[in-house]
Amino acid sequence: MGMISEFKEFIAKGNVVDLAVGVVIGAAFGKIVTALVDGIVMPALSVMTGGVSFKDWKHVITPAVTDASGKETAAEVAIRYGEFIQVCIDFLLIAFVIFLFIKAYNRMRTPAADAAPPEDVLLLREIRDSLKK
Repeated sequence: MGMISEFKEFIAKGNVVDLAVGVVIGAAFGKIVTALVDGIVMPALSVMTGGVSFKDWKHVITPAVTDASGKETAAEVAIRYGEFIQVCIDFLLIAFVIFLFIKAYNRMRTPAADAAPPEDVLLLREIRDSLKK
């Protein structure tokens, strides 16, 4: 079997296609949740923290240096922990929404009915049980 035909067989498997669809939908879903966090959740948290955006939270190690004309000669050195907090909140919300989605999906999914054992297996079980007696 040639490499191209093996690759076609690999791609044709349902799991690979399902995974590709899941990645694309997950990326789009991530953008939706990021928009929710940036547009609704973070402004609400900003109001609770005194109107300061999380992205603005930082610890300045070395302030920016400006010359007499007001031109910046050395950039500010700061630890921007606010962006990290926002990304963590993003992640937690995405994980929570995916958890809710999976939970609802599992609730809707019906368990597969067990297939009846073949007739020969039933016959062998009867023979086994009768020999035990």
